[in-house]
Amino acid sequence: MEAGARIEELIAPSLEHVGFRVVRVRLTGGGRRTLQVMAEPCDGRAMTVDHCAELSRTVSALLDIEDPIPGPYMLEVSSPGLDRPLVRREDFERFSGLDVRLETRRANAGRRRYRGRLLGLVGDHVRIFSLDGVGEKVFEIPFDDIASAKLASADGLVEAGSTRGQDDDGNSE
Repeated sequence: MEAGARIEELIAPSLEHVGFRVVRVRLTGGGRRTLQVMAEPCDGRAMTVDHCAELSRTVSALLDIEDPIPGPYMLEVSSPGLDRPLVRREDFERFSGLDVRLETRRANAGRRRYRGRLLGLVGDHVRIFSLDGVGEKVFEIPFDDIASAKLASADGLVEAGSTRGQDDDGNSE
């Protein structure tokens, strides 16, 4: 298991307990490493600086006890931002209808990079309606073949953030 996955497994339950979902955990760098923890409120609220500070204290305490990273590192806690990475299967359903960019591990239909409107998941395939000049075409990309994916349209995310996670009366679900 890679270091980021081990750390996520360690911190996710505590973050969920205080109302946050881990989006992604990455350990980068060689000499002075950086541990990036990206999280968001489970209830769909906007992430604030105070949330990041709270999560930073929580993650620091957990890592001080478990000490899963040998040597020095810098902890960085952030929100996913407007170009939010799509990591889990549920991300591809949750953000269906928005514009995405993704890259595959190997060529699929002669290409590795895609940009288009996310149509969700069908079985084990992510469906994307092409928006990059190849005509009106739907690509089905095996989920396990996705190397990276992120939202590409800040306007769509801002609009979605104001309504997703709310019922028909505008109340948080």
